Amino acid sequence: MSTSPDYDYVVLGGGSGGIASARRAAAHGAKVALVEKGALGGTCVNVGCVPKKVMWNAAHISEVLHDMKNFGFTGSAEFDWSFIKKRRDAYVQRLNGIYRRNLDGSGITEVQGLGSLTGNPNEVLVTKPDGSTETLSAKNVLLATGGYPSFPPGDGVAEHAISSDGFFELEELPKKAVVVGAGYIAVELAGVLQALGSDVTLVLRKNIALREFDEIISSTLDSEMQRNGIKILRDTGGVASISAEGGKKTVNLQAGGSVTDVDAVIMATGRKPLTGSLNLEEGGVSLAPSGKIAVDDYSATSSPSVFAVGDVCSNVELTPMAIAAGRRLADRLFNGDADAKVSYDLVPTVVFSHPPIGTIGITEAQAKEKYGEANVKVYRSKFANLWYGVFDMAFEDKPVTAMKLVTAGPNEQVVGVHVIGMGADEMMQGFGVAMKMGATKADFDSCVAIHPTASEELVTMAPWGQGVQESGAKVPPLNGADVVPSKL
Repeated sequence: MSTSPDYDYVVLGGGSGGIASARRAAAHGAKVALVEKGALGGTCVNVGCVPKKVMWNAAHISEVLHDMKNFGFTGSAEFDWSFIKKRRDAYVQRLNGIYRRNLDGSGITEVQGLGSLTGNPNEVLVTKPDGSTETLSAKNVLLATGGYPSFPPGDGVAEHAISSDGFFELEELPKKAVVVGAGYIAVELAGVLQALGSDVTLVLRKNIALREFDEIISSTLDSEMQRNGIKILRDTGGVASISAEGGKKTVNLQAGGSVTDVDAVIMATGRKPLTGSLNLEEGGVSLAPSGKIAVDDYSATSSPSVFAVGDVCSNVELTPMAIAAGRRLADRLFNGDADAKVSYDLVPTVVFSHPPIGTIGITEAQAKEKYGEANVKVYRSKFANLWYGVFDMAFEDKPVTAMKLVTAGPNEQVVGVHVIGMGADEMMQGFGVAMKMGATKADFDSCVAIHPTASEELVTMAPWGQGVQESGAKVPPLNGADVVPSKL
């Protein structure tokens, strides 16, 4: 006589994807347990997007204070790192409590410990903090354990550098910091530290940061980081070793040269999926060549009844992506929606660099490769935000906002939108909706612009506005302060 499983759904991992899927399943009437050994909320809440945005906000205020004299304000303000750290950490703890109350309110059983698979696809072994174990049986198991920052090899690297996680443990603002990496985490942390007063050096293994982004993004960010005072070391091959003496560190580079008298070295050189403790081989779960868990379009792994969402399996490592995948999976498993699956196409993305970046779709280079160069038309615009209109400086010395629309086909369907500049983070969501609906350049042109805003540039580009059409006449960019109210 068979016995019923303890649960309909056991979720390993209390991050964004795991909690979202667990709560959606419980809303459909499933009996759910969630296994987590650490703080609820995962990377995003504890050492990722949430505390990072708090620090980005602090950095933005520093920039505003720097600019205030241009608007008639006088005076000065001092920054207290310990104050914002205390406030930030308290906010994260409140979020941890909210997540726990949400689990309780959804009727989900929280199990403290480290979960792993067994030879039975319907079982999970939980190792408790005291070393004891408990076996949970379930109709379905979800792996949502996320990822962790990885360090490159090198003498003294592990001993004398910190990861992006360690950034949030810093008790004071480093006077001199080295950030190693070319991805979004590296440029975000470099920008925050510089804006708050650190002397920052960004170490790149190759030539430029954000190489996978459209060239208008990577090149503009590169020049803006340098304008802000960040030193960029290029084609270094990475870090060879790090030594420390008297509280100061020396970073030695593969290509030669070094950075001395450094207070903090932050490694932002990549992340790996957190799979080591899951006992995947015993559980019959296969890995993709990337080292992540292999899943199909429906989040199913190679083992029956075992699924995966989030950074442990996805190439789109974004919190909203994990949440969407987890919810669609729960809809399919527990609400009879057989076709429920998440779409990984046209996912809007924001990088909280200085200036911020918003992007969706494919790059110009990708579009030309996919559709053929003759079938791609590109629209560009570079200008100074109206914020800088009253600044007593030459136009060429003002911070740049850059935009690009990438279109394909005879109807000029918009296949890429790329923006860098003040407000880029807040304007991208609406354009993401438009692209999901198949918007064309004509649709953008037909929308009356909101003036005066930076986003109006995206709907007033050449031939109607001041932007530059790749195949058309080259119109000089205008100062954003001088843009006329209507160009239609």
